[in-house]
Amino acid sequence: MTSPQPADTRTNGRSTQTATLAEIAREAGVSAPTVSKVLNGRADVAPGTRSRVEELLRTHGYRRRRAEASRSPLIDLVFHELESAWAMEVIRGVENVARDAGLSVVLSESAGRLTPGRTWADQVAARRPHGVILVLSGLDESGRALLTSRSIPFVVMDPAGDPGTDVPSIGATNWQGGLAATRHLIELGHTRIGAISGPSRMMCSRARVDGYRAALETAGLPVDPELIVSGDFHHDAGYQRGLALLRREDRPTAVFAGNDLQALGLYETARARGLRVPEDLSVVGFDDTSLAQMASPPLTTVRQPLREMGAAALRTALRLANGEKAESHHIELATELVVRASTAPPPEGG
Repeated sequence: MTSPQPADTRTNGRSTQTATLAEIAREAGVSAPTVSKVLNGRADVAPGTRSRVEELLRTHGYRRRRAEASRSPLIDLVFHELESAWAMEVIRGVENVARDAGLSVVLSESAGRLTPGRTWADQVAARRPHGVILVLSGLDESGRALLTSRSIPFVVMDPAGDPGTDVPSIGATNWQGGLAATRHLIELGHTRIGAISGPSRMMCSRARVDGYRAALETAGLPVDPELIVSGDFHHDAGYQRGLALLRREDRPTAVFAGNDLQALGLYETARARGLRVPEDLSVVGFDDTSLAQMASPPLTTVRQPLREMGAAALRTALRLANGEKAESHHIELATELVVRASTAPPPEGG
């Protein structure tokens, strides 16, 4: 067991006293070994006691000595959801850096929750990895406090919400990607362009739709709210939301989908409606996973540098684990429009 480090408590910026493990134990009404168990992620502590001790640790800014804190040769990589093609690109980027650093990657999924549960946080604290990367996810206050008290650095990739000013994050130029996708369709001659977004609670979804709106407004085209529908980044959402758009009497002649899976779901809707891609309907996706290249026809999409984002997230976590500052609080990697065969000028009279 490692020796914890007393922390300075401050009032108006000046140090008033040093809180020792014994003093925190006294304040919590428990023994020093119980505080030590909480610090070391042991499971044999009552939830109420654990919560009380962690609140005091957070209040006193209590942290273990970085040099003494033992870390396992692991990186925890947690996904909001594991979608094979998209997630595999991120995993490859993380593993490339982890391999060079002599680390192994532990994968977990928060089953669609934007914040992993307390059980997950306890398991991570017990493993004491070199760092944690959260993809399309985040931590609540108790989770942050738990990892911080163990000196376990964490980085958010494509944060679902605002990660806060003290949490490093890695993302892509989602707004620029939405702008480029929609501008491409406008340049082909489309004037009625629909959008199937991802979940509205996710920052990347909102940014892509904002880019879509900006392209229309810049071109002097109206933004019709009825042509913007919200999905969930899944194939079925592309099919169902696409059905709502294509059933309209004044249906769009082109659609920007929030990711490749939704774009491919829209392909199925078009076929079911007797429409050809791209002759009757142009489609643009987002991500440029392997699915985009294998689609029929190959999908025009916005390339998101997923491997590079995963690698950047791990490099940031390792810098923090070594006691260094992150190169930047927020890193955005460039997106790029990849034009393939799913887009064309609108049909005559369209």
